[in-house]
Amino acid sequence: MTTNAPASAAAPGTDTRAAALAALRELVGRDDVDFHEGQFEAIQALVEGRRRALVVQRTGWGKSAVYFVSTLLLRRAGAGPTVLVSPLLALMRDQIAAAERAGVRAVSINSTNAHEWGDVLQKLDADEVDVLLVSPERLNNPSFRDESLPALVARIGMLVVDEAHCISDWGHDFRPDYRRLRELISQMPAGVPVLATTATANSRVVADVAEQLGGSDVLTIRGPLARASLRLGVLRLPNSASRLAWLINHLDDLPGSGIIYTLTVAAAEDTARVLRERGHDVRAYTGQTDTDERAESEDLLKRNGVKALVATSALGMGFDKPDLGFVLHLGAPSTPVAYYQQVGRAGRATESADVLLLPGVEDRDIWHYFATASMPDEDRAARVLAALAPDRPTSTVALEAMVDIRRTPLELLLKVLDVDGAVARVQGGWVATGEPWAYDADRYRRIAAERLAEQQHMLDYETTSACRMEFLQRTLDDDTAAPCGRCDSCAGAWYPTAVASDASEAASAALDRVGVPIEPRKQWPTGADRLGVSAKGRIAPGEQAAEGRALARLTDLGWGGTLRELFAAGAADAPVSPRVLDACVRVLAEWGWAERPVAVAAMPSRSKPLLVDSLARGLARVGRLPYLGALDFRDGGPTGRPGGNSAYRLAGLWNRFSADALDVSTASGPILLVDDLADSRWTLTVAARELRLAGASAVLPFALALRG
Repeated sequence: MTTNAPASAAAPGTDTRAAALAALRELVGRDDVDFHEGQFEAIQALVEGRRRALVVQRTGWGKSAVYFVSTLLLRRAGAGPTVLVSPLLALMRDQIAAAERAGVRAVSINSTNAHEWGDVLQKLDADEVDVLLVSPERLNNPSFRDESLPALVARIGMLVVDEAHCISDWGHDFRPDYRRLRELISQMPAGVPVLATTATANSRVVADVAEQLGGSDVLTIRGPLARASLRLGVLRLPNSASRLAWLINHLDDLPGSGIIYTLTVAAAEDTARVLRERGHDVRAYTGQTDTDERAESEDLLKRNGVKALVATSALGMGFDKPDLGFVLHLGAPSTPVAYYQQVGRAGRATESADVLLLPGVEDRDIWHYFATASMPDEDRAARVLAALAPDRPTSTVALEAMVDIRRTPLELLLKVLDVDGAVARVQGGWVATGEPWAYDADRYRRIAAERLAEQQHMLDYETTSACRMEFLQRTLDDDTAAPCGRCDSCAGAWYPTAVASDASEAASAALDRVGVPIEPRKQWPTGADRLGVSAKGRIAPGEQAAEGRALARLTDLGWGGTLRELFAAGAADAPVSPRVLDACVRVLAEWGWAERPVAVAAMPSRSKPLLVDSLARGLARVGRLPYLGALDFRDGGPTGRPGGNSAYRLAGLWNRFSADALDVSTASGPILLVDDLADSRWTLTVAARELRLAGASAVLPFALALRG
């Protein structure tokens, strides 16, 4: 353990230590436990010294014990409630359960319990709450920030920031609201202790967080990161099929119950589906999973009711299953910090747990996508600032229709601008503050460079011949790093590498599945009428497209790889390959439509004309259907950029396609409309409307790829 406590620090108070130990034993339900090295030092600094402290300790060390025990002692001394800023709902549920065991009255305010907020605030007013858990976003909710927070700050007993690495630039895109905590900390009355905790932080992040907590007077308690229970390994396999086959074959060989991490939602859902079909008891767990289903899945895993949850990073910080037997990754996280955070879920109360990484060739492309998607864009920021007024709140929905930015990136950008002081969230929406703001290009270049360096560390971890645990420790600036003696570098491969032929066949067959629904648009976007589109409300039934199909999503484990190559930046336009055409024919054969198409039409394409034309002609030939040709561009064709928000995207497409040259009247049934890539679905929606208005009884959209 390392600390920066001053040499003049007082000797441990006997009374404080005895009271703290009694509270600790009540918390864990055992009379024989004692403090881990550094735990009482942190409690003493908070309770006796009323200091600001940063605790960086591995998962399972007992960081929550520090703030719950400190809360009990501070409350007995007459202090107000602790405010605990907690990032994830799963973490809140576990923390409240742990608090109740120690007699700590804990409540939460988050996005899922709005119906309880009134009761929570009444309990706070009556001083019947010891710990209030809030999400970082809640701190900037206008009503909470303006009506409840000032009174709470005035009587707060302690502020706790969990997963504090999110304060740093390293994590700014995960929770921009975390950067707002610096302002909150500066408002704390004198003598109110502040605790920040995290399991993963290198020296740069530690220094960054400590500076935001108050600088030189922050007590930093940092322990070794080595986990003696973890047996690390890396198994490099050639492709997605071989990795999935390995899982099919060897999942039951892994000890107990565990977590299989994937990098995308599609990969988690596909993997879980295939494993279930092969008899494995698993569930998918992603950010798109229903909240109640997530809670049910967490409970099943804790009770060993499933072999594994196949999860994205949505199942991460704070998930508490001390006997988790394994963590396996299908694809590598982009940083050793993220990797250590996730593998730290395993082996917290067992002598051994297995950790295996199966990296993929597509990992770097996925890292790049998420890194660029979360970085603020200067042009977009300028459009938002120009659209907002200082005295007239604008809702996010209305703003979306004004600036041509999709909802999710717009919300992220608004949070960043809010934290930077350029905009403010008020009742009714957003306003410009009038404060000067400039795009900090140097800062974002630095963040981008740091991310590239961390990605390279992850690639180096995959290929190192040195001890893997020691490698992770050194990457996280842990000066206690030493060979573990257990990983595949130290002791040889502990995992099987062979895959049975039936597993390989099953994986290949699963990944060769084709066909993803394209849901038809049924509502014109809000605000489109203000952009010159003569349509609003529901799309008339006689102008709608029917449900369509795509060969696969770009993010799919199977055909996604082939499609990503087709649509990669700089990929040449070329006729569709026989293999891809055969797969598309299979999609049509398995469609199950109410009425078979009677003709084929194509979308005009600027980027892939050969691909789209050859695909449409090929499907017409195989299906023995007449090919009507491609729609024409009208008035120069679509304007604007793909990927904009719905209102702007529709405005750029409206009246830009013509079906006049197609003899639609000869088609006495549905028309198959062929395109290359479906993204917002507005292109297919507008083109289908033109065909319907020209006399088509129905339009069945078909695309090679569906984005997302």
